[in-house]
Amino acid sequence: MWLSRKARLTGVMAASAAVFSMTLAGCSDEGPGSTPPERVAPTEAAAAPTPTRSYALSEAPATIPSVRSHQAARGPGWSRTADSGVVVAKGSEALSDEGRLLAQELKLTYRGAVPARAGDVELALAGDGAAESYTLTTGGGRVKITGPDEAGVFYGTRTLKQSVRSGGSMPEGVVRDRPDRPQRGLNLDIARKYFTPEWIEDRLHEMADLKLNQLGLHFSDDQAFRIESDSHPQIVSDPHLTKDQVRRILALADRLHITVVGEIDSPGHLGAVMRAYPQLQLRNTQGVPRQGAIDISKPESARIVDDLLREYTALFPGKWFHVGADEYQALTVSNPSASYPQLAQAAREKYGADATIQDLAEGWLNDRAAVVRDARKTPKAWNDGFFSGGVVNADKDIEVEYWTGKEIGARPPEEYLAEGRPVVNLNDEFLYYVLGEPNQFTYPTGRRIYEQWTPLVLRGTTAVPQKYSDQILGGRFAVWCDLANSQTQEQVAAGIQRPLQATAQKLWDPRQPSRSWQSFEQLAEKVTGTGTS
Repeated sequence: MWLSRKARLTGVMAASAAVFSMTLAGCSDEGPGSTPPERVAPTEAAAAPTPTRSYALSEAPATIPSVRSHQAARGPGWSRTADSGVVVAKGSEALSDEGRLLAQELKLTYRGAVPARAGDVELALAGDGAAESYTLTTGGGRVKITGPDEAGVFYGTRTLKQSVRSGGSMPEGVVRDRPDRPQRGLNLDIARKYFTPEWIEDRLHEMADLKLNQLGLHFSDDQAFRIESDSHPQIVSDPHLTKDQVRRILALADRLHITVVGEIDSPGHLGAVMRAYPQLQLRNTQGVPRQGAIDISKPESARIVDDLLREYTALFPGKWFHVGADEYQALTVSNPSASYPQLAQAAREKYGADATIQDLAEGWLNDRAAVVRDARKTPKAWNDGFFSGGVVNADKDIEVEYWTGKEIGARPPEEYLAEGRPVVNLNDEFLYYVLGEPNQFTYPTGRRIYEQWTPLVLRGTTAVPQKYSDQILGGRFAVWCDLANSQTQEQVAAGIQRPLQATAQKLWDPRQPSRSWQSFEQLAEKVTGTGTS
């Protein structure tokens, strides 16, 4: 700035020291990209110094979820120019995928691992911050996004992308941002309703922009089994996803820093499997079958389910696999031992004279979790598969996916937390989008999630004590297709958009949002270009 200004003032170097000082003072606050003052005669400058461009303090970028911290600064911020590009710092070549994606989205040139120049966006791995955190610095006409891991830098690019969408630029200053919870996502029932691979991939892109990092796929239930099987091909329904289609979904998810969690629910919700193996159907003393329930007293039941667990833990590369364990119908009758004496006998034989069918079911959960653990994954199970007061207790490393307190013998979430268990929030009061609205379910609204829900609200509308916060790993918004034909997949996508955005906001930052709901909706329309409540 000094050298160029000095050159332009060559013709007035003979002016008085006072005039020269005033001219320099006019330069000191000049921001990047501002218009230099016009050259004036010394006497004119003395009478009226040339004004320089000034900037108000910047405001935080407008994004969903909102950034947790923004250090304001004075300056023009960053806007795309014809010469702008995306580069990665030397030694950060692992960020090339993130750089290419951002360049494509913002219609910039990706130049690779070269020094940044004016107008560029630079990505770099740096620092020892929290996982998935990032720092985004805007100044001097450039943007630099740094983070301790690739996911954090990726989320910084999402902030930049949304800020450009919502306001046309990235404000001057420094964003320091991180998620409040490590698990943030969407749960999708593709068993009761078939969703095309393209539709699922669209949801992955939507999730990534919202900094969501987990997609649960419930692909086996009473109605259908929706992924190709090599070990038991006769159980697969049509239409279904081929394994190649699943691998493409998984590859996209990996590039977007989303982990896909497969689920094979048992010992209930196995109707599609048992159509091929009717001899395994649970029946009471009158020979009446229980829908979806497998007879866990039969060794063949465990063998087939474990075959499937081994097959699909190998297909899904992520950290977790879900083993279900909810709504086992043998435990919903008034006298389980009288109705299902074969189960009662198996419980006593395996766990001792005091064992009951509850213990047999809890042992089933532990055995399936062991198969998942052998595949070097963390097992997940629904909260109504965890019991108390029996001979057998669920293993402590199984993550509790808490969804309801309406089941028979419901246990409040504090009991799981007091036992030291890790819990994930899928509260059916707020986060369950059940097609057709059966069983008194109503479609959740984004506004209600935005204004009333936090990760601590595990059951109903009441939060658990703050002391348990660290045990609550996050949450997922869930789509269940009980009445599958109630909505098309396009209607589902539109119906979950605002609730998913609100869920993302509260999982990233559970504090009371600074924006009103009306302002949030207006921002959502700018960021996504579409939407309903």
